[in-house]
Amino acid sequence: MSRIAYVNGRYVPHSEASVHVEDRGFQFADGVYEVVAVYKGQLIDEAGHLDRLERSLSELQIAMPMARAALSQVLRRMVRLNLVRDGLVYFQVTRGVAARDFPFPYAAMPTIVVTARSKSFPGRDVKPVAVITTRDQRWARRDIKTVGLLPAALAKQKAREAKAFEAWQVDEDGYVTEGASSNAWIVTKDNVIVTRQADHNILRGITRMALLEFARENGFRFEERPFTVEEAQNAREAFISSASTFVMPVWKIDHVAISNGEMGPVAQTLRNAYFDAMEKLADQAKQGR
Repeated sequence: MSRIAYVNGRYVPHSEASVHVEDRGFQFADGVYEVVAVYKGQLIDEAGHLDRLERSLSELQIAMPMARAALSQVLRRMVRLNLVRDGLVYFQVTRGVAARDFPFPYAAMPTIVVTARSKSFPGRDVKPVAVITTRDQRWARRDIKTVGLLPAALAKQKAREAKAFEAWQVDEDGYVTEGASSNAWIVTKDNVIVTRQADHNILRGITRMALLEFARENGFRFEERPFTVEEAQNAREAFISSASTFVMPVWKIDHVAISNGEMGPVAQTLRNAYFDAMEKLADQAKQGR
């Protein structure tokens, strides 16, 4: 079965999906997006992603393209139409189509595009990855999940060329902000979990928020504050989090090894907690049928 995409109210073959050449998402990166994991057919952290979508749109003064309940139904139908058991749903909203001009158009209707694809996720036990660091070149409102991803793409390319999994971006003061597509975490020698506070300098990751709650439930101490590359390289553990990686342990930062190549106990506990929550959601959905 061929993939299906959703574009402005229509379900169309993925190969035929398109938007207008003067869509402001294409012309100005004037739009936002979200990515939701699908596990055993269920949308993970859906409410958090929709909350963040609404906030991002509000910050850019873009209207929701449809009622939240209707969008939720579109996401679920896309999962079914594309036969996704494990995978990702991507949805993007732009300001819409208008003659190319910088000020906001008055009459444009928001454009919405939704795609879904299958993806195999590693299980509870996963091998740690390497990360590199790079200068953070993004704009000042990183808390808005915009489609303006060129700095992230450049950072990801740098990581690929270095044969690393992710690039941690570093601000002008030498502090890690976040990964190109993930939040960054360390565990200090005193067994304190540290991740940067969610302000305008980083994206308020939905998985990040879940992990902070799991840390509380498991009795871990944690601090939301900046940390330097040097502190990370001297940490007991490091890991990243995102909708597509959940909790991914890090064993090397800029060629400095911080572990023996095995996942640390804190990362393992949090990864297990996330999988437990996903399994519970899947079981509840199964029982509901």
